[in-house]
Amino acid sequence: MATKQSVTIYTTPTCHFCHMAKEFFAEQKVPFTEHDVARDLGKRKEMIEKSGQMGVPVITIGEDLIVGFDEGRLRELLAV
Repeated sequence: MATKQSVTIYTTPTCHFCHMAKEFFAEQKVPFTEHDVARDLGKRKEMIEKSGQMGVPVITIGEDLIVGFDEGRLRELLAV
C-alpha cells in the first residue's frame, strides 16, 4: 500500500530522471504533486531553498528530501 505522506516532485520537462520518478510513482499508484521549475520561478526558488540544489528531480516525501531519482530510497520511504 502506498504512503499516506505528501509526495512532491520538482521537475523540468526535459529531465530524464524526472520522467523515471513520475513513472515509478504511477506504477506504484503513489499520488504526487508536480512543480515544473522551468516555468514556475517561485517553486524553483522554493526547491533551491529546500535542497540547496539547482538539479532536478527534487522529491519530498513528508519531511524527507531526495535529490535525484533513487528508487531504493523511494521504496524505503514509501514502503512499496
